[in-house]
Amino acid sequence: MHNLLIGFRLLLAMTVICGGFYTLVITGIAQVSFPDKANGSIIYNQKGEAVGSLLIAQRFREAKYFWSRPSAGEYATLPSAASNKGPASAELKKVVDERRTALSETAGTNPIPADLLFASGSGLDPHISKAAARLQVERISAARKFTNAQKASLYALIDQITEGPQWRIWGEERVNVLMLNVALDKQ
Repeated sequence: MHNLLIGFRLLLAMTVICGGFYTLVITGIAQVSFPDKANGSIIYNQKGEAVGSLLIAQRFREAKYFWSRPSAGEYATLPSAASNKGPASAELKKVVDERRTALSETAGTNPIPADLLFASGSGLDPHISKAAARLQVERISAARKFTNAQKASLYALIDQITEGPQWRIWGEERVNVLMLNVALDKQ
């Protein structure tokens, strides 16, 4: 009985320390040090309305916007997941072929980047490659009836918003689709 009482007191103390005190301290440090990131990296439009988070992909399918990477879970945050279809899957091949056909009008003879054909592991990756963004310029320019000068500024916008590899070591150059679309609407 004595050991049970000691164990219960230890459980109670660790719950207060780890579940309460530690959580409050870390949350406080995050709110003071980098409040924007601690609150979800929310992006606002010109009207001051929240349009999304830099951390989570959204579905953009209008021709006048850059499209995000495909999502197996339709960009839903709670049930996010990969499709778990392997390279020998006929269903995966069918879906990729449909995406390739849809993008081939814009791509012309240019190769279609893999990140526009295949979903990310979580289905919520907010970035696409620079090549994937550049491939979409013709479609967006046509939908928005851009002049050649405006189209050139769109390429410059992609270059401006492109992020380098993380800590200059890991990954490749990438473009946040939400940031790109918000900047596009501002032009």
